[in-house]
Amino acid sequence: MNQTYRGRIAPSPTGFLHLGHARTFWVAQERARANGGVLILRNEDLDSTRFKMEFVTEMFEDLRWFGFEWSEGPDCGGEFAPYNQSERMEFYRAALEKLRAGNFIYPCTCSRKDIQAAVAAPHAENDAEPIYPGTCRQNRKSEIANRKFSWRFRVPDGETISFTDGNCGEQKFVAGKDFGDFIVWRGDDVPAYQLACAVDDAAMQITEVVRGADLLVSTARQILLYRALGLTPPDFFHCALMLDAKGERLAKRHDALSLRELRRQGATPESLRQSFFAQISSK
Repeated sequence: MNQTYRGRIAPSPTGFLHLGHARTFWVAQERARANGGVLILRNEDLDSTRFKMEFVTEMFEDLRWFGFEWSEGPDCGGEFAPYNQSERMEFYRAALEKLRAGNFIYPCTCSRKDIQAAVAAPHAENDAEPIYPGTCRQNRKSEIANRKFSWRFRVPDGETISFTDGNCGEQKFVAGKDFGDFIVWRGDDVPAYQLACAVDDAAMQITEVVRGADLLVSTARQILLYRALGLTPPDFFHCALMLDAKGERLAKRHDALSLRELRRQGATPESLRQSFFAQISSK
């Protein structure tokens, strides 16, 4: 690499971290170390409806207990501070204005329930987001005065968005078919994940994003945001998801597999790493 490798882990304080988080984050740390780079911790605390202060404290404790080390973050600062997303609203608003000025977004009054009820709104395979039917594409802000709305990105229908993933190989998604117009700014005046993530990864000069394979389609969305904002996307490495005994992916509701609960039961970071990460530690 011509530039210093900069990786990141970006937990959100909406519940206890579980083994799935730990495995993906560990891959990120190992790749940063293997490339002689640095690891950044970003606290994605934008969702005030689910965010709790207790989870922030416990998040830091669990990460340190497991063996994570970062060079920049909310607790230690760094060149690209602040590292709490709740303190970075000026960056997101500037990006939103740039998208609006470029006519990449439009105001949308549809609720999630409206979209899910639409006949033409199927779910894309392996993606939780329904395909938006384009109901509000012709809206102008002046036409919906005094109505609650979100800002939605207009995707280039029919265009194939492709990228080579460091773990999953060549990926191709067709805009308008595999994913539709997506929210970049919510109706409660909070930036959506897609926008905040892309803006922060660019601003913090992240060279590779390591995350779960459930976000492969989100990468296609974010590549469009990078392009619209005149930014260069990082490389991507999507990890296979960890599943529970029923074959379902782990979520924060799986308290029995949370790092906090495993720690309480006497598990050690070494035993967990040996069990789940032996195959990646040599990469």
